[in-house]
Amino acid sequence: MTKLRFLTSGESHGQALVGILEGIPAGVPVSPEDIDRQLRRRQQGYGRGGRMKIESDSARIMAGVRWGMTIGSPVSILVENRDWQNWREGMSPDAGSLDSIKAVTRPRPGHADLAGVLKYGREDIRDVLERSSARETAMRVALGAVARKFLSLFDIRVGSYVTGIGKAKAAASPSPEEKVLSGMFEKAEKSPVRCPDPEVSKKMIRAIDKAKKEGDSLGGTFDIFVTKLDGRLAQAVMSIQAIKGVEIGAGFEAGGRPGSEVMDEIFFGRKRNEKNRAGGFYRKTNNAGGIEGGMTNGMPVIVRAAMKPIPTLRRALRSVDIRTGRPFEAAYERSDVCAVPAAAIVAEAMAALVAADAFLEKFGGDSAEETVRNFDSYLTSMKRL
Repeated sequence: MTKLRFLTSGESHGQALVGILEGIPAGVPVSPEDIDRQLRRRQQGYGRGGRMKIESDSARIMAGVRWGMTIGSPVSILVENRDWQNWREGMSPDAGSLDSIKAVTRPRPGHADLAGVLKYGREDIRDVLERSSARETAMRVALGAVARKFLSLFDIRVGSYVTGIGKAKAAASPSPEEKVLSGMFEKAEKSPVRCPDPEVSKKMIRAIDKAKKEGDSLGGTFDIFVTKLDGRLAQAVMSIQAIKGVEIGAGFEAGGRPGSEVMDEIFFGRKRNEKNRAGGFYRKTNNAGGIEGGMTNGMPVIVRAAMKPIPTLRRALRSVDIRTGRPFEAAYERSDVCAVPAAAIVAEAMAALVAADAFLEKFGGDSAEETVRNFDSYLTSMKRL
């Protein structure tokens, strides 16, 4: 059984982010441009902070790819931190730079600061905040871009769109069809807040402007979809910084509706039609979000995630110094006002990695060609049903 695994390393103001992706078959076309395209998408979005003006992420493929094709060995990627130039002493691995910058002893509410120093027994909060920073998600996006290229060999598409920022909410997808989801994705890509509804996008922008003026921040919700493809998706999305809730399909709403309105009825047709493009079994609704009994059922997998507001605020929050125990008001550092559009891109990457892993478990081979043969053989057997 082929298993896809990934590992990321690096601090927010360190030299670089490093990632390793193991399990991608040989023969998958991958280029730095494929990765950079996704990295640029992550850096966009209305409400982002000053860090996005400093970084212009670009991937260097260090191993696992030769002449534009994966070769079966682990793929290694490096993304340099431009801000490292300002932190050479403060983040140096050399013991000679000890105490070159002042220790951080004031934990910020909403961050991993206090829990982290207690867990790891550190006295300088910077040892925690550097790794818990959302900067790490740039490497998840880079590795997810490789998984996307693999999935594209089988016409599997991963996308997302923002459904809410603050109190500004967009309507849910009116249809479970892949073409409708793809259409919403394409509209979202043209929006500065990645919302497919132009009018709601304007409301979201106004809400972000208001929060910025008041020294506050905003969270929101977004949908991720995987076409043609398990609880692993929820776990993967929850691993992203600031994500506090995940639901699949109708999710929590299903708990307040009768079963007759929640279950997705099953139909069968020999001929292709608008609802049943390939013939065979199909459903007209997708309240299950593409997953039944812990298994994907052929419908698009729909996952909605809720992101909390950015915890770094211009409006000071109260905390206490970990060394003196004295109260203080948390200092403001460079931060986003709203990062929901960017978080959706990160979630896409995680969904791609999970989908690629699940696909390889079922159809995996040592090469892309072998995996295609396994997949085609499975499709042939399904047509006999």
